[in-house]
Parts: sequence; structure tokens; C-alpha cells
Amino acid sequence: MGKDTKRKKALQIIRKAKGIVRMSEALELGIHRRELYQLRDSGDLEVLDKGLFRLREMPEPSIPDFIPVAKKIPEGVICLISALSFHRITNQIPHFVYVALPSHAHKPAIGHPPMRYFWYSKKALETGVEEHTIDGCAIKIFNIEKTLIDCVKFRNKIGMDIVLEALRMYWNLRKTNMNKLMEYAKLFRVERILKPIMEAIASD
Repeated sequence: MGKDTKRKKALQIIRKAKGIVRMSEALELGIHRRELYQLRDSGDLEVLDKGLFRLREMPEPSIPDFIPVAKKIPEGVICLISALSFHRITNQIPHFVYVALPSHAHKPAIGHPPMRYFWYSKKALETGVEEHTIDGCAIKIFNIEKTLIDCVKFRNKIGMDIVLEALRMYWNLRKTNMNKLMEYAKLFRVERILKPIMEAIASD
């Protein structure tokens, strides 16, 4: 097989994989390591992180910082300020990608973007998870109510001002599911903290 044919075949395989591949995925799909590096050097591929490649011809990703999480941390769930931003209930611009990990997990080796990790119990990690396809990647994100409860729980780590802002914005959406919110609050033992806050917001 000629060099140009190999290149075309490799590009075709990567397109089928939604334009983003890990080195290990590419090897499994029959692309040689050498071909990947040639595609990188020719400008066909860009390096998102060590061992993670994206086709330059693909549309610009809408949330590029979530791609390494989806491809390199399959057990991780987008949480806290990153999830607030995704659900549009914060004015904060996250300086990190906030990721929930299983309690036994090692810190992943991701160079870019900057990450902040939080280790969750099995119950906390499996409750309220949604899966969204973003930029061709399946990304796990906590739903809006579970995100708020986690923010209350980790209020000392992220700042109470961010928590209060998010709860007010959630209330003002007029799409609140207070039953679900309070159910999670009870489940994760923050009901005593959350209830007076929500009563104060509701009475404003």
C-alpha cells in the first residue's frame, strides 16, 4: 500500500471515529503510530493532549476542554463549576475543568486543560448522571439538581458566593424541580443547609 493510500485510509478511519482518537484507539483501528505522527507533522491532525489527536478539518469543538475528559477519563463525570457553566446557572468562567472521580481512582495524567479533581463515593458518583454527546464525544455530566447539591456539599472548596448565585439563577429559571433538589439534599445530607437558603431565595 502506497504512502498516499495509507494516509487516505488513516484519515477515513479517524473521520469514522468522529475525528478524535487516542493513540491506543488509533492502533486498535489499524493505524500505525508512524502514520499518526506523519498526519500530525503534515498538519492534518492537531494534538489536544499527550496521545490524543483531532482532525483539523472537523468543525471547531464547542466545548474543547471536555474532550480530554471524555476520551481519557471514561469513569469521570463533569461536576461543580464546570457543570454549572454547562447548565448555564453561573456567571463564572471556569479556570479548570471540574471532574468527579471514583474514590479509589488515581489522579489522571492530563496536561491540558487544567483540571481539578474531586473524589466521590460510589453513590455520589452514580446519582444524577446524564450523558451528552458533545463534539462527537459521549460526556458524562451531573444533572442540574445534583450539580447544585454537590456545590452545597463542596461549598468550602468552591466558595459560598458561587453556590448562592447558582441557586438564585436556578430559582429564576422557573423550571425548578424542588422535589428532586430536596430529595438529593436529603440523600447527601445537606438538607439542613439548603432549606433555609431556598426559603430565603423564594421570599425575595
